[in-house]
Amino acid sequence: MKEEYLDKLETERPNPRTLDIDSLKVEEILKKINEEDKKIVPAIRREIPKIAKVVQMCIDSIKRGGRVIYVGAGTSGRVAFVDAVETVPTFNAPEGLFYPIIAGGREALWRSIENVEDREEYGERDLEGANVDDKDVVIGITASGRTPYVGGALKKAREVGAKTALLCNVENPAFLDRADVVISIRTGPEVITGSTRMKAGTSQKMVLNMISTATMIKLGKVYKNYMVDLQVLNEKLRKRAVRIISEVTGIDRERALEYLEKADMRPKLAILMISSGRSKEDCEKALKEVENLSEALEILKRKVIP
Repeated sequence: MKEEYLDKLETERPNPRTLDIDSLKVEEILKKINEEDKKIVPAIRREIPKIAKVVQMCIDSIKRGGRVIYVGAGTSGRVAFVDAVETVPTFNAPEGLFYPIIAGGREALWRSIENVEDREEYGERDLEGANVDDKDVVIGITASGRTPYVGGALKKAREVGAKTALLCNVENPAFLDRADVVISIRTGPEVITGSTRMKAGTSQKMVLNMISTATMIKLGKVYKNYMVDLQVLNEKLRKRAVRIISEVTGIDRERALEYLEKADMRPKLAILMISSGRSKEDCEKALKEVENLSEALEILKRKVIP
């Protein structure tokens, strides 16, 4: 990419509001950063209609047996990993349902391997290695909208018939024609010129949280506003599961723990058993029909399950 083109990117321009930041006291530096961060929320709000389209793509894909594949380099790739990995304990999502790919592989999670982002063929290769197919959604994440690695991945996704989306921080990304939906979160010049680990990275984390959370809600992983499908992996999560069961059903925590244990540490099943008054076996059959807890309750009210 020509240097003059890079210079014109919104995310690479010097920020006139922070030109004196190196001479400020610590509290003043923090206030400057905070003032810039305030611009992220309205920038995201403007793109909610497009974010909603991507969420629907993800829902449709998962219902067809597909995955949501995140692809990024550097900060964008690391942000993607954080969001994807957390869907497993939070929503009891199958490992790999949200599948993150970062330029440079897992080693790039803990150390900077910046040069690998410059080759489109690496993005194509890594997506092919993930066995992408037409049931998947591929979301490319790049602040500049022109990272070759991400562009290569989007190109490969298009070739196999997968749905594609681009999450970027500029108005006119270079890969506009490689995405079915383009989400442009225009966060503007960074506090430190070109340091897209700041506003751009924060905005990407927020948007990916929105996409994965809204997708999981609509797939029945949340009841009211409780994460009823959480995996009980440690003592903290066990206590959280007991509290959720108690608050949702109105029973005390001691009984909530008893039901959690009867339900093999599955909070959703425990809640359904308590709320419906039906056996564990009946409740398991209902949840096999539908993942949504409200719908499962209706099934148990309407019919006798053989």
